[in-house]
Amino acid sequence: MEEFSKIINKIENPENRLKFQEIIEHIIEKFPDLKREIKWNQPMFTKNGTFIISLTPYKKHFSIVPEASTVRKFSDEIERAGYRAKDMTIGIDWTDEVDFDLIYKMVEHQIEEKKDYKSFWRK
Repeated sequence: MEEFSKIINKIENPENRLKFQEIIEHIIEKFPDLKREIKWNQPMFTKNGTFIISLTPYKKHFSIVPEASTVRKFSDEIERAGYRAKDMTIGIDWTDEVDFDLIYKMVEHQIEEKKDYKSFWRK
């Protein structure tokens, strides 16, 4: 968690900061074998050198960023949760309830789909 503290501490609103930290903690707890990194100024999780998921805080929302194929696969669930999806990002308002099960499914999907990947991003 310490790896991400600089990003988390930049979130001005204390409630938003705690929410963002909680999401990261849930991912770490559920997927302890994922490597934690900061790339492109984003908290990011990787496995075996390949991208799995990242999170980006903004003023009015935060984004969960898997890859485009994962966003497409879970588009119905993303819509049901009330989130906004674009290409490879999912926008979630700070006031929205966090659907941890959906996040877990997307992470599991990324891990499974990329288990034999040698590159960072999907082509």
